[in-house]
Amino acid sequence: MSKTYSGKLKHFYALFLIPALLIGSCKNGSDQIDLSNIKLEVHIQRFDHDLDALAKAPTPRKAADLQKKYGAFYADMIERVLEFGSVNDTAYLDNLQQMYAGKPYQDLKHEVDSIYPDLNKQEEELTDAFKRIKYYFPQAKLPQVYAYFSGFQAQTTIGNGYVGVGLDMFLGARSKFYPALINTYPRYLSRRFTPDNLSPRVVEAVIREDMFPERDSDHTLLEHMIYEGKVLYLMDKLLPEVPDSTKIGYTTQQTEWCKAFEANVWGFFLEENLLYETDHLKYQKYLTEAPFTPGLGEKNESAPKLAMWTGWQIVKQYMAKHPATTPKQLLAMTDAQAFLNNANYHPK
Repeated sequence: MSKTYSGKLKHFYALFLIPALLIGSCKNGSDQIDLSNIKLEVHIQRFDHDLDALAKAPTPRKAADLQKKYGAFYADMIERVLEFGSVNDTAYLDNLQQMYAGKPYQDLKHEVDSIYPDLNKQEEELTDAFKRIKYYFPQAKLPQVYAYFSGFQAQTTIGNGYVGVGLDMFLGARSKFYPALINTYPRYLSRRFTPDNLSPRVVEAVIREDMFPERDSDHTLLEHMIYEGKVLYLMDKLLPEVPDSTKIGYTTQQTEWCKAFEANVWGFFLEENLLYETDHLKYQKYLTEAPFTPGLGEKNESAPKLAMWTGWQIVKQYMAKHPATTPKQLLAMTDAQAFLNNANYHPK
């Protein structure tokens, strides 16, 4: 085994060297649309199980068969996630076998399999969401969905024709693995690493990366606001039974705080002249993950990502005033200022 592969293997092992100690809203309602004529069914392929079987008896022939089955995802997994080198060099199979034989990996595999003996619930949720995508966007090309272990690197990954789901990032808020990763994933993030978040995060990844990527020309906070609001509104349409707090990643208390102080937050953005600010450093804290928004609310009780929440309310207001607008038409609107004007957003 080469020195390069050994270094990568050590790095990946380090992700699994976890102490064994255990630590101890409202839904939107179903959209009344007819999906009966849309024939599709999501099957989440268990790449983690297939790769485990390969690792127990790795041969170039078995690896080639698996690569044929999973296509681009196989190479992305081996080369970019595991970082074991090129799939064209079968030396990576030795690294794979060593990692899978180790106790750290086996402990994680046991945990994942105990929580996800199957993915029936998630397949049902994604089948409904993907049907809704086809209903609103008939020409949309839907990805394959693959489940794997990410090495605690990402909840979802997007590639050519697929969405990968890192099951190790959806083990439950009190999983014994997450406390050892506290520097990378603080509690305000890991509390959302739950099975209920799996389907929403897949749908969000499809929206952001495949259906509606943000434009490079969006520079002002208002433009980012409207973009984020459209993403969340589309999640409303595709996941009508999922609570708002899950879509945006809030606690119930943070959601209630936003509702109570909606007018104050909007007034703050106006008074600070932030809507047309183009310096990302000056407004990024209103878009990024955090336990709260510095400078707003008492005793750190404010919600984070307030620009996303506000953009969501603006889009909801616009759609309420223009109910004939389809989701496809909504996403095609590019003038953020005109959109805001036509939304007539004045919270009280």
